[in-house]
Amino acid sequence: MKKLLIMLLLAAMIVPAVFAQGGQEEAPATPAPAAPAAAPAAPVAAGSVSAYTTLEEPLAAALFDLFEQETGIKVNFVRLSGGEAVARLEAESANPQVSIWVGGVGLDHITAKTKGLTTPYVSRFASNTPTQYRDPENYWIGLYVGPLTIVTNLDRAAELGIEAPTSWADLIKPEYKGLVRMANPNSSGTAYNVLTTMRYVTGGEDQMIEYMKKLDKNIDQYTKSGSAPGKSVAIGEIPVALGYAHDQVKLKDAGANIKIAAPSEGTGFELASMSLVKGGKDAVNAKKLYDWIISSPVAQKKFTEWYVVLVAKDAVKHPEALSINEIKTVDQDFAWDGDTVNKTRLLDRWTNEIGQYR
Repeated sequence: MKKLLIMLLLAAMIVPAVFAQGGQEEAPATPAPAAPAAAPAAPVAAGSVSAYTTLEEPLAAALFDLFEQETGIKVNFVRLSGGEAVARLEAESANPQVSIWVGGVGLDHITAKTKGLTTPYVSRFASNTPTQYRDPENYWIGLYVGPLTIVTNLDRAAELGIEAPTSWADLIKPEYKGLVRMANPNSSGTAYNVLTTMRYVTGGEDQMIEYMKKLDKNIDQYTKSGSAPGKSVAIGEIPVALGYAHDQVKLKDAGANIKIAAPSEGTGFELASMSLVKGGKDAVNAKKLYDWIISSPVAQKKFTEWYVVLVAKDAVKHPEALSINEIKTVDQDFAWDGDTVNKTRLLDRWTNEIGQYR
């Protein structure tokens, strides 16, 4: 009996141990919930940069979108004419609201430099741009060139019985009274380039003012933007206008029945440029944008689609673009034309003797 009790006691001790071991070895573990599929990695936020631009707004938007896609850096931009950009930078000089200014007539960038509104930057890609197209002190760099040309709506010209003008002398003929449009040189770098060009064509400052007085008799209105008069010609609102060739070629390629003529006496041209703003708060990203614009094949292709002639070495040219080498140009002194003292004097004379009476 005692032996039987001992055997039963041993069995009672072994059985729980077996079940305990079985539980550890055989009981299936509760399955963990399946992990959700990994979402695609979001682009790393790289910040933003604030800019003024004098490029056409659709071009600026497309260009800056490409930059954001490639770098993750968002460009917050405001489109201003050249004169407006200089005025805004000057008003904000104690507390700059942007860090880079992209595009705009180079003369305005020279003016901004002489006013102390911009800052030098030596980009590692600057050597892609020939020395004649960049500031020797690295305050600005050229992007593209564009000659001043006359654009005429051929349908309107036929209706009115006028010929398409092909020279500066044609533009002041009586038959064009009220039929020509250009921008205001106080707000537009394009129009200020008209003043400087006529100084070279006519032989002096006084002669330029006299020519502009005669031209004023044929001007129906002065617009704020330099590209606006050409757009008005394209839709037939006005038959004749002054502007830059690339803006007009784009309109012609889009189907406008227009004629583009480089004045036979010789014409001026812009060197559209780019500068960093002195004291800009987004300096690092501004330099990245600056470098990208002058080095990226993607950026250069986008410019080419807008018929501008890029100055970077080996840059592609649109087959319809009007090259500066194909026309007669005046010998421009960019430093003189963009100097603050000279520019202020020319604009004051135009305003006091012509503009204030409009």
